[in-house]
Amino acid sequence: MVSGSGVCAKRVVVDARHHMLGRLASIVAKELLNGQKVVLVRCEEICISGGLVRQKMKYMRFLRKRMNTKPSHGPIHFRAPAKIFWRTVRGMIPHKTKRGEAALARLKVYEGIPPPYDKMKRMVVPDALKVLRLQKGHKYCLLGKLSSEVGWNYYDTIRELEKKRKERAHLAYERKKQLTKLRVKAEKTADEKLGSQLEILAPVKY
Repeated sequence: MVSGSGVCAKRVVVDARHHMLGRLASIVAKELLNGQKVVLVRCEEICISGGLVRQKMKYMRFLRKRMNTKPSHGPIHFRAPAKIFWRTVRGMIPHKTKRGEAALARLKVYEGIPPPYDKMKRMVVPDALKVLRLQKGHKYCLLGKLSSEVGWNYYDTIRELEKKRKERAHLAYERKKQLTKLRVKAEKTADEKLGSQLEILAPVKY
């Protein structure tokens, strides 16, 4: 990414699994403002500190905040994990300015890992990982589970799709391992056949 890490890729794909919501959002917001394009996948696996019951009660209090005469005017209460994360990031960006609007346009968020991102290298953000940031023994809950409790109906669907994606990825990995093994074997056989001719070929070998 741009700030701190020294990486400046065209687009950074972040696997949000087992990252803390607020910490990840603040880092992503800073990167967006610095001009980095960020894609977040597996938003349903983001962690929030505090147990599920406590977080559900907080969300229910949030649902009561609405415009009395015309509730559709806002605030809008998103139920999907990706949209909840998007709203969290929006709160950390001056989104009503041109700069903030452009920064928010550089962010993409998804539940699961849709194509083409399932074939791309995914990163983690060490400063926001649960294992490094949440104290031992403290309660936490998954954003996807919270969303399913407050009205998001696709938790099971996403889990099924993720299960199928992992099976496909495992098969592809096994095939890649076999091909690598065959390549090494073929190179070894070729070396044995060529024998002394290798010394002649060495100067012109790439």
